[in-house]
Amino acid sequence: MEWFDIFVDSNFFMTSEKDTYKTIEITKGDVLFKDKGSKFIGYVFPITFEEDVKECIDGLKKKHHAARHWCYAWRLGIEEIRYRANDDGEPNNSAGQPIYGQILSKELSNILVVVVRYFGGTKLGVGGLINAYKTAAKLILDEAIIVEKTIDIHFQVIFEYQHMNKVMRVIKENNLDILQQKMELNCDFIISVRKMNSQKVKKKFEDLRCLKIKEIT
Repeated sequence: MEWFDIFVDSNFFMTSEKDTYKTIEITKGDVLFKDKGSKFIGYVFPITFEEDVKECIDGLKKKHHAARHWCYAWRLGIEEIRYRANDDGEPNNSAGQPIYGQILSKELSNILVVVVRYFGGTKLGVGGLINAYKTAAKLILDEAIIVEKTIDIHFQVIFEYQHMNKVMRVIKENNLDILQQKMELNCDFIISVRKMNSQKVKKKFEDLRCLKIKEIT
């Protein structure tokens, strides 16, 4: 399996006005499309890292060890998008790109779509393959539960315990999530802030003048 031709989608960058993205949270699979005896079985996986792709495909190869092809496309990232489409031995651009096109049509990210093919004995031609892989990908994505998530910024906030009430007031007024907290000589919080509100919230903390705050990247 090759892992060197990763692409960056330069036409898809989040603007400062948009701080949400669409993805899935639950794996779906076993959606079947048939054409001239060949079976095309669709699967969709939520992924976070490129390494997740190999694990998912290896699992499908064990499950469908008698299949001929395991074609796929994935898309990762929120503000800067990386993607890959793989034909896995089918004619160039007859499988991976049609699958990727369905991911794009639903504007999804952090997602892997795999279509497993069992050859039925009759060649479909490039046009037939494009239609089959596109259809199988569409069918599985139509079954997937799509969710919209916010792009969040994480801040570290360090303060003395005596200022706890001031800090908690800002957290509660702005409905912020505390991801981690340490109570030692100083209080050390990691908080999550929706991107569009991040600078406003940061200023509110800074205005307290009793803490240190920095963005965690």
